[in-house]
Amino acid sequence: MAVAVGVLSDTRRRTLEAICDTFAPSLQIDDAEQPLRELYARSAADLGVAAQIEGLLAASALPDDIEALGQLLDGFAAQGFAELPLDERTALVHAIAASSPEARLGVRQLRGLTMLFFYALPDEAGHNDNWDALGYPGPLSAPPSPEQAPKTIAVEQLSGETATLRADACVVGSGAGGGVIAAELARAGMSVVVLEMGQYRNEADFKQLELVGLLELYLGGGMAASEDGTISILAGSTLGGGTIVNYMNCIRTPLEIRQEWARMGVEGIDEPDYDRHIDAVWERLSVNQEATTQNRTHQKLIAACERLGFPHRALTRNADTACEDPSTCGYCFAGCQRGAKQSTMKTFLQDAADAGARFVVGARAERIVHDDGSARAVEATVTHADGTTTRLTVEAPTVAVCAGAIESPALLLRSGIGGPAAGRHLRLHPAAVVLGAYDEPIEGWNGQIQSALSDEFKRCEGDFGFLIEASSVTPAIIAGSLPWVDGRQHKELIARTLRHVAPFITVARDHGEGRVVIDQHGRAVPRWSFDDEVDARLFTRAHIELARLHRAAGASEIITTFQQPLIWRQGEDFDAFLAELEGRPWTANEFSAFTAHQMGSCRMGADADDSVANGRGELHDTRGVWIGDGSAFPTAPGVNPMISIMSLARRTAANILAGR
Repeated sequence: MAVAVGVLSDTRRRTLEAICDTFAPSLQIDDAEQPLRELYARSAADLGVAAQIEGLLAASALPDDIEALGQLLDGFAAQGFAELPLDERTALVHAIAASSPEARLGVRQLRGLTMLFFYALPDEAGHNDNWDALGYPGPLSAPPSPEQAPKTIAVEQLSGETATLRADACVVGSGAGGGVIAAELARAGMSVVVLEMGQYRNEADFKQLELVGLLELYLGGGMAASEDGTISILAGSTLGGGTIVNYMNCIRTPLEIRQEWARMGVEGIDEPDYDRHIDAVWERLSVNQEATTQNRTHQKLIAACERLGFPHRALTRNADTACEDPSTCGYCFAGCQRGAKQSTMKTFLQDAADAGARFVVGARAERIVHDDGSARAVEATVTHADGTTTRLTVEAPTVAVCAGAIESPALLLRSGIGGPAAGRHLRLHPAAVVLGAYDEPIEGWNGQIQSALSDEFKRCEGDFGFLIEASSVTPAIIAGSLPWVDGRQHKELIARTLRHVAPFITVARDHGEGRVVIDQHGRAVPRWSFDDEVDARLFTRAHIELARLHRAAGASEIITTFQQPLIWRQGEDFDAFLAELEGRPWTANEFSAFTAHQMGSCRMGADADDSVANGRGELHDTRGVWIGDGSAFPTAPGVNPMISIMSLARRTAANILAGR
């Protein structure tokens, strides 16, 4: 991939190169087959990893971010880091990481970027030479041609320094919520403009490449995280939003959650009439179980559940039953190349386009213009392919904020609306992952990325608990999660286990909450941690139960994501392993956790001091501004939220239309 360099001084660049070569050094082994010898011998420098990192900084980071990294590099350089032998560099990396929380975060970010490019950077042929030793095949098929997979949603072509569009409604965001609201409003005859911060990519653009998928389809290039690094944030940023990259797990909003939300002021959501919204979404997405099959990862999960007596079920998914070959489904986190995933791009956004809605991509909504307590317009910056920008104003008396629970509150905060609760009550469904390595190959990239779950622990802490699910295997994400003691240990671990690991995960209903604030540049800054005692206990319990499941399934090794290695191997004391696991603290950047579900930061409710929008979905303090995504949830639902987002958005659209 092409790089643009020049944002680091020579000293900082040399230091960065030495750090990358410490995380992924050149090593010699003799007793191994050629691909493995080559993996050990290959260093980060051989793949130009430091240049890739600098190029990424040049393309996407602000000067303040670059300088913060530069100061960390200066700390390494002051110790003569680049001139030290490998063992001394390794020791210094650990020492500097231990010196402060900020240094630990910076070192972890550098390690993550190194692993991302070392194990996922493709050459011109779409191949990374490290995959040969790992048994990873890379892309299994080429994307269809643009003629075979034409883009059927027209986007506005803007030019010049400024532009103005007029509409009855402006929908900010095109994911699960924005897609539904755009379709419903356009179908009712309203003129609609949809603003999407990402680009329009479809099957012809989906290359089954981990790095390309992350950079092109995810918020922050897949590298977004909470401010202190406690949790990684996976959120879609493309036309179709998270519905392009999610795992298609379709679950109706539990009745007890609907009743809880009704008590908080979302009137009628607990009544039978609301089911028509869920049913309509279910039907439009063609949700079914017939297209669900179990790959080796999920077969292990199911076998473990049965041995332990846990209930389990196959997922209902928004997948086209005409797709008969699930072999490439493990790559759907980077977009479904076959077009079988019934995302909003294939359903509601297409409905909106067919009804006359207009779309602007590459459009970052900066602020909502309001006057006398009413919405007037949305101001956005549209970035074009050549890097030039257009300042766009969309004049509209109705604004549906559907940019996701990280960006939606940031838009309100930049606009000075939303009241005191804007950005508060952030819920993330924190996900734990424990890897089981099995004697036989699992090849977790082969088959459907998610297809079964168990709700055995959904209420293990009163009304709170977690679902047990599983996920896919990709080299860079696994490499970034594995413990790193030194370059030799890390290469040995990933080379030995990648073909054989099954990632079991949990999705917890968080009891505590975080918040989203904006920094001096107006950017969203999510804050979330395991300070809540219930959430910390749930996360510990989740790791223990995942480990028990792997043991029941016959794993030869159980690998946690603590950076201070905590690994159990067959023949060792399992109870002692669990005891040590139970005693580990959840210190930021000492373990891996992620969220694929962000919710609650612009929540609905009756109390204007404690919620952003009323029970109908409209802001308490600004008429014409509506919340239409997962940030509207009053609390975390405890289940994969796509169906809940879409159903609530359909209700909100009906409320918008009723008030015309």
